[in-house]
Amino acid sequence: MGKVIMHNVMSVDGFIADENDDVGPLHDWYFNGDTPIAEQDGQGFDHSGAGSGFQVSRASAEYVREMWRSIGVIVMGRRLFDLTNGWEGSPPTGDHVVVVSHRPKPEGWHPEASYHFVTDVTAAIAKAQELAGERTVSLNAGDVGGQVLAAGLVDEVAIDVAPVVFGSGRRYFGGIDGQHLLEQPHVVVQGDGVLHLKFKVRR
Repeated sequence: MGKVIMHNVMSVDGFIADENDDVGPLHDWYFNGDTPIAEQDGQGFDHSGAGSGFQVSRASAEYVREMWRSIGVIVMGRRLFDLTNGWEGSPPTGDHVVVVSHRPKPEGWHPEASYHFVTDVTAAIAKAQELAGERTVSLNAGDVGGQVLAAGLVDEVAIDVAPVVFGSGRRYFGGIDGQHLLEQPHVVVQGDGVLHLKFKVRR
């Protein structure tokens, strides 16, 4: 089965958003280059929020494209689902989305979308791996990501570090307790306004 990779953009002091769920300058690097991450066809949900798609440095584009091509399923928490309205049923990459939530899918919400609502993180990862096959499961960081890491179900941690200090907010690893060791980074890519890092989780 495919790897489970926990992934998010993060401030230097470890936050994925501020107290109001605003990502602020964390995503500035998505718009400071001249290389599109993906071809835009003008259809569906605009993940960039700018109407122009993501334009990044060449180094970032190569890194992100390779990662996105490998993803079969995204696992997210209910907070992100509600904030984005599930990207209107059109995830940025992958064929399926698994949402960890004790509340069901909103009635009538995009019935055509392959979104699966699961009540706990262990079941969510099992469902995601079943759907992904040999492809990667991309796990959003935050409280759900931290719970999955604590359960020993994460293979790699991928962090896009942006040059900003938030001081407080939503932590990359959520409210995780205890120490969890990672290997030395096996991927280090310097983009423009971002540093891409990947670590394998030490077993």
